[in-house]
Parts: sequence; structure tokens; C-alpha cells
Amino acid sequence: MGLSAHSPLMRVFAAYEVALLDLQGQATGRPVHALLGGKVRDAVPFAGYLFYKWAAHPGAAPDQWDSAVDASGIVAQARRMVEKYGFTSLKLKGGVHPPEVEIEAIQALRDAFPDMPLRLDPNCAWSVPVSRRVADQTAGLLEYLEDPTPGIDGMARVAEKAPMPLATNMCVVSFDDIPEAFAKRAVGVVLADHHYWGGLRATQRLAGICETYGVGVSMHSNSHLGISLAAMTHVAAATPALAYASDTHTPWQCGADVVEHPLSFVDGAVPVPSTPGLGVSLDRDALARMHEDYLRCGLRARDDTGYYQRFDPDYRRLIPRW
Repeated sequence: MGLSAHSPLMRVFAAYEVALLDLQGQATGRPVHALLGGKVRDAVPFAGYLFYKWAAHPGAAPDQWDSAVDASGIVAQARRMVEKYGFTSLKLKGGVHPPEVEIEAIQALRDAFPDMPLRLDPNCAWSVPVSRRVADQTAGLLEYLEDPTPGIDGMARVAEKAPMPLATNMCVVSFDDIPEAFAKRAVGVVLADHHYWGGLRATQRLAGICETYGVGVSMHSNSHLGISLAAMTHVAAATPALAYASDTHTPWQCGADVVEHPLSFVDGAVPVPSTPGLGVSLDRDALARMHEDYLRCGLRARDDTGYYQRFDPDYRRLIPRW
């Protein structure tokens, strides 16, 4: 039986595997992608990741990305991101506003970027009927709709009617989920994530299974810093089945990192390193500062609802159940 992507063991194994592959690469003078079978691309494309947001955290000064609470704000955010990083595809994190508002934002993005692939990810916020309606109203606008509704059965019901592929990193989270999801044609794209699936080689195994069954492969972003970005770049370079631009949170780190010279973006893609190992070196001073920040802040678990309630005390997160 496979372990779920939510298993701590899978996450711990992934961290050790990446570190040991880096060490092996440095010892042999080979980049990690060479240890994974060799690169099939010289640069790995990433998608600009758009978020609804206020201009600042409570009590803080506005950040560099400003406010994005409606369609015009999302388009402005996208323009800044494309200008700075050169992204050639965009993803909007949805499930925040009523669906009609987010459809409006997708249409505004299409108007602003006529030839750019777009994605919408509401994190399972919608019922099956609502998901079907959104899929119908975004026909021709999205390259894929990600996790519109919870569960394999719910996704299968939406996929029956959706005019675009459904993608997931929430209903297929272990190798044990694959037979049912693929048999029911619930998903057309699986988002890999080496942090959750058990490392870089497990990610390649997942991609190979998807390719065998005609299911697309993309890559999920895990609020990564420079080490994870390098690992993602190496495994993406060595995975032929990866047909979509990968997600990235790099713009949202605002320059903070734990490596001395992070990999850079050129025209929305990261050139694949040719130096031994991962191609990045740990900045121990930065790591120490971030460790102190972690100890001082007191946060030990993600709580999006609690954060939202700092702005709107009456807010309640409603997720459909099946």
C-alpha cells in the first residue's frame, strides 16, 4: 500500500533524498538532473501565480504587489509579474470570491493576455453544480481547471461535462488514488510535488504512470525557497512527460531566500543548472535569521480562515461535502 502525500514520512524522505542527491552530485561532479536520467529541456517554464490580496498585512506597510481584490487588481498584479519575471502562463488562486467574480477576473486576464494559457484553482471550494457552471462559462479561456470540487467522485462528475481538463493536487495525493481516479476519468492533469510524493524519483514515477494513461503532468508549488526551486527545476528538466508550466511561489518570497545565489528566471523559465548537485549553496546566515523569525513568530500551522477573520470577523469558510 502506498503512503499518502499527507504522510510525514513521505515529506521527511523527500527532504533527505534531495539532500543526498545534491551530495551525490557534488561528489561525482554531476548535476542532479544527470542522476535522474538526464535533462530533456534546457530551461523549465513556470507560471505566474496570482492571488487575491489586500495591499498589506494588518498593521504593516503595503508590499510590492499592492492590492488585488477584483478583476482590475488581478490584471495589474499579473502585468507586474509578467514584466518582472517574463511568465508566459498564469494561474489564479480562486475560491475566495463568488464564482462570478472570479470568472470576471479570468475574462479580464484573457482580454489583457490574449495568447497566454490561464488556469483557475478554487481549492475545492465549489459544489459539483457550481463547478460545472464555472467550467461551462470559462470554456475556451482555461487550459485547465484545478480542483473545483472535493473528492474523486465529485471531480468525475464535473469532468463528465467540463470542456477543459480538470487538474488536481488534492484528490490524487498518493499512488493508491491513481487507479480509481483514472478509471473514473476524474482528472486530466495531475500536479506533482516532490515534497509530498516522496522525492524526485517518486515524482518521475508518477509522471511515467500519468503518461502511460494519457493524463497530463504539471507541478504544484509548495511556498518554496531556493533549495526547493532548484530541486523542482532538476526533476522537471529530467521528466519528459511534464507538459505544462510549473507553479511557483518565488515572486511572493520578495527576495528572501536560504541560498546564496538563487536560480533566476529568464522569460518565465529557469535555466537548468549544469554545475554539480543542485547548483545552489546554502546561506547559513540567512538560514539562521529565518530560524529566529520562525521561533519568534509563534506560527506552527497554516490558518487561512483565522487570517481572513482579522479583516472580516464574520467570515466563515464553507467547503462542500459529498
